[in-house]
Order: sequence, then C-alpha cells, then structure tokens
Amino acid sequence: MAKTAVGLFENPGSVDEVVRDLKASGFPQKDIRVLGEPRDMAGSGVMSTPHTDFEVDLIRDLRAIGAAEADAEAYVRGVRRGGVMVFATGPGEKADAAAEIMNRHCAVEIEELSASVPHLPSTAGDDVAPGRDSSVQAGRVRSPGAGARLFVW
Repeated sequence: MAKTAVGLFENPGSVDEVVRDLKASGFPQKDIRVLGEPRDMAGSGVMSTPHTDFEVDLIRDLRAIGAAEADAEAYVRGVRRGGVMVFATGPGEKADAAAEIMNRHCAVEIEELSASVPHLPSTAGDDVAPGRDSSVQAGRVRSPGAGARLFVW
C-alpha cells in the first residue's frame, strides 16, 4: 500500500531544503513532487480557465490519495496564497520519515487555513465515528502538532 507525505510551505525558499533533505534520506527524485501555483498561466485573474483547471486538478489529485474535501480546499487556498506543496511517495517507514522531514521544515497546519470554515461531519465516510481513534481519517494518518500529513492509498 502506497503512502504519500504531503506538506504545505508558506516560504517557497524552504522547499529546496525540504527536497534536499528528502533526497539525502534516500528518496529518489521521481518520488518527490513540488507544486506551486503556476505563474505563467494564460488568461488572467482567479476566474481564468487555466487557473480554475489548476485548482480543480489539485483538488482531484488530493481526493484521489485520501484527502477530505475540506482539507483539499484548504491546500488549494494555501497554494493560492503563495504556498508550495511537497509530495513524497514511498513505502511505510520511508513516507513516515518524509513527513518528519517536512515537519522539521515547518509544514503549515492546514487547520489554520480552514479555521474560518467549519468542518462538519458528513455521511460520506470522510470522518471518523465518535469514540474511534482520530489519528486515522479518510485514509489520512495524522500526527498531533504536525503540519505534514500522510495519506494511505
């Protein structure tokens, strides 16, 4: 089962350090993806078709690896504000190590981005039932106090 560590970084300059540390820990370049909002999109403004396509594609990709809709939208808001996302895919402990590396470089807590948006339970199975371990939700493994997340897919 594949795991992907995902981190959002407010400082695009720190992303080079994250990638360098991921490679130093044994991640091949092909398993690391860096994603920021493209600057050279045709059209202008947030309602341009390329801009909208980018956001829709990012939400779709995040949902495919197990992110809840609200979390995917929070990541898009973070990228829209100039943040950069780093994805690192690998087996078990390797993905766990990637999340730790991202957290050492201050990955953003996406709850901070969605604080104004209430996260209500849905009936689609995105949330954990009361009384269950809240560290695993919708294919997501969450470490308290850590911005990077692990998605199991």
